[in-house]
Amino acid sequence: MGSGGFPATGQVVGIVTGTDAALYREVRGRTEHPLVQRAGKALSFAGEHGGVFLATGLVGAAVDRDRRAQWLRATATIAAAHAASMALKRVVRRPRPAFEGLEPLVRTAGKHSFPSSHSVSAAASVVAFRGLVPAQVTVPAAVAMGFSRLVVGVHYPTDVIGGAAMGAACAALGRSWTQRPIPVPKGPST
Repeated sequence: MGSGGFPATGQVVGIVTGTDAALYREVRGRTEHPLVQRAGKALSFAGEHGGVFLATGLVGAAVDRDRRAQWLRATATIAAAHAASMALKRVVRRPRPAFEGLEPLVRTAGKHSFPSSHSVSAAASVVAFRGLVPAQVTVPAAVAMGFSRLVVGVHYPTDVIGGAAMGAACAALGRSWTQRPIPVPKGPST
């Protein structure tokens, strides 16, 4: 214990790391059903590089002409959050989970685990698409995307939780820009 009865930093890291690994193993052990694994793989594929969220924004911009600018700004916000997560991965450099008998079910674009970029993009979409896509759609989609990263075995729970927090924070920072009213051009003066 550190001074004052509180655990020292190294002890806290050890506790968190041990709990993280235990939760990872628990999820992997409880999600072995082929349908659950297929769903996890499909979500992982759809969320690669924020793809499903960026596509949603672009389709929204194409079909909702009145709010095209908001859709495009929301999509740019999600893309920026995803890019920030990729940069943070290169700084943190946490290795992906590697446990014998629990091999990953999918290949990954990189070898670093924190944060889960899928979770960043998913959580960013919840905030960025507010007012454009109902929360009854975005929230379950984001939760499912984050959970899929545990099912396929490429992230620890803290990677997913940290990614979700990062995505929501990034999108919240861009929210005022995303929701800014679009100026209506004035016609010619008479």
